[in-house]
Amino acid sequence: MKKWTLRNMPDLSGKVAIVTGANTGIGFEKAKALAIKGATTIMACRSRARAEAALLSLEKFEPAGKMIIMTLDLSSLESIEAFVQDFSSRFSQLDMLINNAGVMVPPFSRTKEGFELQFGTNHLGHFVLTGKLLPFLEKSDDARIVNVSSMAGKMGGIQYDDPNFENRTYDKWQAYCQSKVSNLVFTKELLERLSVSGSKVKVFSAHPGWTSTDLQRHTLLARIMNPLFAMKSWQGALPALFAATSDEAVPGKFYGPHGFMEMRGYPAEVNIESRRNKSAFSPENKNRLWSLSEKMTGFRWPLPQQ
Repeated sequence: MKKWTLRNMPDLSGKVAIVTGANTGIGFEKAKALAIKGATTIMACRSRARAEAALLSLEKFEPAGKMIIMTLDLSSLESIEAFVQDFSSRFSQLDMLINNAGVMVPPFSRTKEGFELQFGTNHLGHFVLTGKLLPFLEKSDDARIVNVSSMAGKMGGIQYDDPNFENRTYDKWQAYCQSKVSNLVFTKELLERLSVSGSKVKVFSAHPGWTSTDLQRHTLLARIMNPLFAMKSWQGALPALFAATSDEAVPGKFYGPHGFMEMRGYPAEVNIESRRNKSAFSPENKNRLWSLSEKMTGFRWPLPQQ
């Protein structure tokens, strides 16, 4: 693959995109790039004040597409429902959904519904949001869903019997890895179910490599090492933007930086499985995560099992 940059992005005039967590870091860069290329871009953010500040800073780039702030807290199923209702009152179609928002190794806490925060926000929140937005994606000729994971997705497993750490000692890194491998498993299972149903909606996963963002504020190592090794946010945004817009992107594939250990570089296909997470991708376990997610959230997708 050639060195793909923002200059390779096509014109997106007439497209409608949603980027969750668009007020900072790589989410901010994704929203900016999509709007500059002409897409009507919804900045789906938990904090409206921070989103407004981010939007103000974007005006100097004079984006060709309209940018709209809509409130979304992925740790609240009630907020997700309100967001979808708000979206449906303004739009009839969705072309790109970039599930970017997330939390990384915070102190132990739970969502409004009682889910462990990282699993509840990073996976379950996007699981429900995507399902509720599917009818709008189906109306697009080239609808794309991009689930943003991380390198941690290759290092974790899913504790299906105790995803909320109710019966085991809490480990914030283990919880983070669980949420990120869940993003990858969700991508694979969703694409398969969409294919069985005859849907043309495309699904991808991506990760930003080692990129300096506010997401890492809870990690001392990142604060020390980022100035030396981390990429800038605009470059960490590229793999997801490639998946969301390039004709070369292949549904079901995992995109990340092409360089050493996928930490730096430009977008390329990377391996989705590793020795540690391989079992999560078995047909049994993919279906198990899906069923668990539906049971925990109470939201049932209108899609058949493969």
